[in-house]
Amino acid sequence: MDSSSTNQRRMRSATVALGGMGLLAATLVACGSSDEPDKRCASRATLDHLNSKECRSGGGGSTYYGGRVVNGKVTGGSFEDKTAPAVTRGGLGKGTSGSGGG
Repeated sequence: MDSSSTNQRRMRSATVALGGMGLLAATLVACGSSDEPDKRCASRATLDHLNSKECRSGGGGSTYYGGRVVNGKVTGGSFEDKTAPAVTRGGLGKGTSGSGGG
């Protein structure tokens, strides 16, 4: 085996390794970045962590944003979604202000 064959094999291995690392990095970035906040279902009265179906219509739970679960209780977050817009504005034609032009 000559030295050029060995060099090609080394370069091919390095290319595969670097390509794999790039793919891994892209996957981790895509999985780690989310616009949706961490949320879970909990009881407002007891702060018990509940099954997610308890937060659907008719259930006794409320959505708890952020924080974590420690010993079955939610902590470090709030029942208020801090990422939701605080003010909603109407679009065209949704106001009552008017001036009679003419």
